[in-house]
Amino acid sequence: MAETSVTEVETIEKTNNGMEAESGKENPSSSSSDSDDDFEDSRVEALEKELAENPSSYEAHVQYIKSLRRLGHIEKLREARESMNALFPLSPAMWQEWVKDEASLSTGHETFVAVEKLYERGVHEYLSVPLWCDYITFVQEHDPSIHECLPAGILKMRNLFERALTAAGLHVVEGNKIWEAYRKFEQDIFHTIDSGDKGEKEKQVHRIRSIFHRQLSLPLADLRSTLFAYKAWEVELGTVPEVDSGELDGIPFNVVSAYQKAMEMYNARVHHEEKISKQYASDIDKLQHYMTYLKFEQSCGDPARIQILYERAVTDFPISSDLWLDYTRFLDHALKVPSVARDVYSRATKNCSWIGELWSRYLLSLERVHASENELSAVFQQSLLCTFSSIEEYLDLYLTRIDGLRRRMSLPGLPDDALDYALIRDTFQHAADYLCQNLKTEGVLLHNLHLCAYWARLEIKLGNDPVAARGVWESLLKTSGSMIEAWQGYIGMEIEMDHINEARSIYKRCYSKRFNGTGSEDICHSWLRFEREFGTLGDFDHALRKVTPRLEELKLFKSQQHSTNLAAPATQKESTPPKNVSQKRKPSARLTDEQTPLKRQKGVFQNDSTQKSGTNKERLNEVKANKPENSDEQQIDDSGAGKTKLYTDECTVFISNLGSEANERHLRDFFSDIGGVTAIRILKDKFTGKSRGLAYVDFSDNAHLTAAVSKNKQKLLGRKLSIAQSDPKGSQKRATFGASTAPGHGRREGHEEPMEASKESIEPHKSSSLSRRHEDRIQLKGKNTFAVPRTLVTPLGWSKNEQKSEGDEKPKSNNEFREMLLKSDK
Repeated sequence: MAETSVTEVETIEKTNNGMEAESGKENPSSSSSDSDDDFEDSRVEALEKELAENPSSYEAHVQYIKSLRRLGHIEKLREARESMNALFPLSPAMWQEWVKDEASLSTGHETFVAVEKLYERGVHEYLSVPLWCDYITFVQEHDPSIHECLPAGILKMRNLFERALTAAGLHVVEGNKIWEAYRKFEQDIFHTIDSGDKGEKEKQVHRIRSIFHRQLSLPLADLRSTLFAYKAWEVELGTVPEVDSGELDGIPFNVVSAYQKAMEMYNARVHHEEKISKQYASDIDKLQHYMTYLKFEQSCGDPARIQILYERAVTDFPISSDLWLDYTRFLDHALKVPSVARDVYSRATKNCSWIGELWSRYLLSLERVHASENELSAVFQQSLLCTFSSIEEYLDLYLTRIDGLRRRMSLPGLPDDALDYALIRDTFQHAADYLCQNLKTEGVLLHNLHLCAYWARLEIKLGNDPVAARGVWESLLKTSGSMIEAWQGYIGMEIEMDHINEARSIYKRCYSKRFNGTGSEDICHSWLRFEREFGTLGDFDHALRKVTPRLEELKLFKSQQHSTNLAAPATQKESTPPKNVSQKRKPSARLTDEQTPLKRQKGVFQNDSTQKSGTNKERLNEVKANKPENSDEQQIDDSGAGKTKLYTDECTVFISNLGSEANERHLRDFFSDIGGVTAIRILKDKFTGKSRGLAYVDFSDNAHLTAAVSKNKQKLLGRKLSIAQSDPKGSQKRATFGASTAPGHGRREGHEEPMEASKESIEPHKSSSLSRRHEDRIQLKGKNTFAVPRTLVTPLGWSKNEQKSEGDEKPKSNNEFREMLLKSDK
């Protein structure tokens, strides 16, 4: 039986290809056939391997089916078609091929039922008038109940015709084929009715006349021929005069009116039909013609006709995502037939599986028809296997699923009473895990914030679990703690639940953190407003004591930043690089005039050569004093012949207030949670070897550097560290004005000294004002601190009470400062 089936399929294939095969005759080209079979076998193996590696390859499926069909491997062919149809819709031509192969294998009731099911599957996937006509013809020829004109068979056939007319009867070009087949079927039944049964004859005449009238009222091709056929039939019955009269004579007025209106509608559409049916038009032009045609139909306002045209368009362009999106949008907002929309969404997601919006709308469509949880879950899980182009599509899909679960759990009396909130929690967790994998992508932090806020709210309202809601926020703060919105959302939730103490504790955790823009000030003012509205006087006083120094610190920091930004352009404009060495060694009178106040502030009143040599000597001594023992700092011997190892501090933090017992291992453990440490340099006294409480830590990249700076004010060995980014470029600029800094290291970011006092050294002065300045003494206090060594500059955030007022005391030189440090270390 299997061999016979294979032979039949081979015979069919050879006939389709125009090849002649005669039974019992020897084939002269048997050798070439064998070679062709070998080629097909190897091709099948290659395609099987390709499909195993990439099951979603549409073209591989098509080629695999074609090869199996040529070889006549019936079972494999059937499995291949089923596998492909599980992933993709098959074209009408492929369905016709499939049913033709299955119908040719054998006859009988089982084969008839199997082929009928294939036709049903085919007509649901794409609109195809030829496929509907084949389906109708097959049922008429192979169903015994129809052959015998049994009532059940006639009823079945009429229902099939009505379904075909609903699906394709409005097709302007090909719809008349189904109408003509329907009329012929009813006319054949009319001839089988006994002439004596006049009642039944009249009923059948009424059915045929009704089909004519319905067809004549539609804008279809060859409508005039239909009119002639109708009039001839009425003449045959004797109800209309002879054909020699006018074409509309004897026809009822209502039929004539409907016919004339249908002809007007057809004439308005015929030019659109010609454009979309051009054989040599490009796909882009043809698709554009379809869109124009659709706009015209939408302006006419007939939903059924619009749907038919959409079906024709997606049949010609099955992978046009814009077309499917427009079609489904029309179904949701205009047609509003949930069962039809669900079927279209199923086909749309198979054709354009990479469009997340289609999957989200599909879930909503299933919810509208009250689909079961099993069906909704299956569609959702299937959508997660697809690849989308943006994170927003994944997030929208998760949120659509969560929205549906929330709605169904919130409304009592639904059939899905077994739904558990744990299902929502698991969906939230999967969405959060996916977003955490893409935190570096722009905009993901904000999406994650919105997701977690929604999650925490549902944990309270549906889960009745405030502890779980806090866990959601705490988890978010681990990854997005630098976003003020995350803290504000957490606080807002506690206030909404009337948990005042919990909200206050969150303010205490975040008021000293660094946020972007004005976030740091905003959180301080927000705490004060909170205590005004909810706290006692003691609570308000406590918050005020906490935030006041912080606000002053932020204000000072911004003023320093503003001064630095104003001074930088002036510095770049005035400090033009010298053209040659001689000009560099002999500064102009103007340059000397500009540098005089700066040198006087340092306490050095010597001639130019003495000042230069003294300055160089002081800097060398300072380098020696700052060099730690057994470290990677600059290696300079007393003779000046030692080699120097420079550090650019491009990715370095400066740490102060370090305990004397802290070593490199302690610092590595302190930064172990962020990683990325490449080097640690603890500054030590040259003679005693004790730590000076200062250190530099190098990191591998800016991401680790930012994380390290965020650990500012955290404690190590009981001491709160001050951590800031080192600024070597800023220190190099200040060095040109005489600032004393260690080579290779810059000042801490955010701790630069104000540049207002240095403006005098930049602006040109007259000789009279210069002589007057020699009689003045500049006090090293207030904002005039740019000449003070780096280790004595007051860090940002120290209160004024902690600064020493120097009064009119004579400014000290760098050597004197170094001796003071050595004494203090001892």
